[in-house]
Amino acid sequence: MIEFDHVTRTYGPKPAVTDLSLSIPRGELFALLGPNGAGKTTTIKMLVGLLRPSRGAVRISGHDLVKETRAAHLHTGYVPDEPTLYDKLTGREFLWFIADMFGMPRRIAGEKIGREIDHFELAECADDLAESYSLGMRQRLVFAAALLHDPDVLVLDEPMVGLDPRSVRIVKDLLKSRTREGMTVFMSTHTLAMAEELADRVGIMVRGQLRFLGTIAELRDQVATEHTSLENLYLELTTVQPVASAGTTPAEATGTP
Repeated sequence: MIEFDHVTRTYGPKPAVTDLSLSIPRGELFALLGPNGAGKTTTIKMLVGLLRPSRGAVRISGHDLVKETRAAHLHTGYVPDEPTLYDKLTGREFLWFIADMFGMPRRIAGEKIGREIDHFELAECADDLAESYSLGMRQRLVFAAALLHDPDVLVLDEPMVGLDPRSVRIVKDLLKSRTREGMTVFMSTHTLAMAEELADRVGIMVRGQLRFLGTIAELRDQVATEHTSLENLYLELTTVQPVASAGTTPAEATGTP
């Protein structure tokens, strides 16, 4: 469902992402981890079409993000790290605006708007102006908008920012449910415990290169320390030489020739 094919992105002479090759199949929740400046945000922006790769190709459901941008976007939902709304629209009006952007028939749009309002417990504020929303309410509305058209792929950039514990539980349960139904989720996060709880696989990016790709169990096997928490393993990995994913060489794990 998601494919990075030898993707490189540079800013002038400086590489932000280097030769990234990565495939994420249908129904997988993938978490991308890494320190600040690792290239996670650049990777996310290429995946949702906000940046073009300097080299290589990014595909969603077989559609090239550069050559078939509209087709790829129809298969994609996106939740950025900072929720952006139209403050003079109500929550319900905002969802109708998103439905119109995707060309959804009115009857179907109305049903799905009601569904997402229920899923994210927005009924009490759905007809209030967005300018009155708290950060958590804004984030829940952005989630509702991203899922409105039932995308094949959901891209999340630090998705739990601003959410209270109840909202976090709603989102976690929904992600588990949607991935069981076949949706693919690409999540960038600094919340290591959430990645450990939710992700089928994790990737750890350092200085624009993928240093690890695999499951949490494989990560524990690769990093030979007495520690057992993902946090300690992550810190260990990001301060030592690149570690290959299970069954690969270090060069294969980083995407280098």
